[in-house]
Amino acid sequence: MKKLINREPGRVGKWALGLLPFVLLAICYLVASDARLEANPNDKLLPAMSSFVDAIDRMAFEPSKRTGEYQLWVDTVASLKRLALGVLISASIGLVFGIATGTIPYLRAGFSPLITGLSLVPPMAILPVLFIIFGLGELAKVMLIIIGITPFIIRDMQQRAEEIPAEQVIKMQTLGANTWQIVLRLVWPQVMPRLLSAVRLSLGSAWLFLIAAEAIAATEGLGYRIFLVRRYLAMDTILPYVVWITFLAFIIDFTLARYSRWRYPWFHGAQ
Repeated sequence: MKKLINREPGRVGKWALGLLPFVLLAICYLVASDARLEANPNDKLLPAMSSFVDAIDRMAFEPSKRTGEYQLWVDTVASLKRLALGVLISASIGLVFGIATGTIPYLRAGFSPLITGLSLVPPMAILPVLFIIFGLGELAKVMLIIIGITPFIIRDMQQRAEEIPAEQVIKMQTLGANTWQIVLRLVWPQVMPRLLSAVRLSLGSAWLFLIAAEAIAATEGLGYRIFLVRRYLAMDTILPYVVWITFLAFIIDFTLARYSRWRYPWFHGAQ
């Protein structure tokens, strides 16, 4: 008889075990919602499922009476644009500076203390400063994402570059490679799959900074809509938006994971 630590569920078992917590949460919500609505039919804290359906239909499939737009899709496109731009710029900066500080000692000695210090600054604390400097437009929201996750990506890329075995670097130097060739042909290919991993890990923080910025100064966006309707205690709108954000984050993470496995099978095989 195998010990529990040596047992692994099959494909169907993994799906079943993965869905089980969500099913239990849904059951708990339904039970709690029925109890509160039975005591107070006008309770807004835990609305019935029918209220969610009506809210989703109103936000996603009916044009707004004020603007004529489908609010859920307008908010989604606006948020995803900000998120994509912020993460893309952060990943690019993180890759370049991470490789540079991880492979060149002079750059590491000069920039590592600064990057470490920046990574310790709470981005939410400087949000008012960003709005003062960059205004209330799109730039401030994107800059909050960049400031929030770029130092983390740089430090991670630097560490990954430093972990490359010295024997590989020595072999390339023996074959006559210069610093630029070592960076492009040795460090860059080995760091790229780790960059995708770093981006996946930073997505949660990126969403947090995006929602916070949209809640304070925006005219559309998922975070803007959540904080707009909270004054009416519209949980039938807030909760579907939260679930939608979670779903979008899962799809982005899943896509990056599948791309990484397809593009860099050697990296995942080694793991």
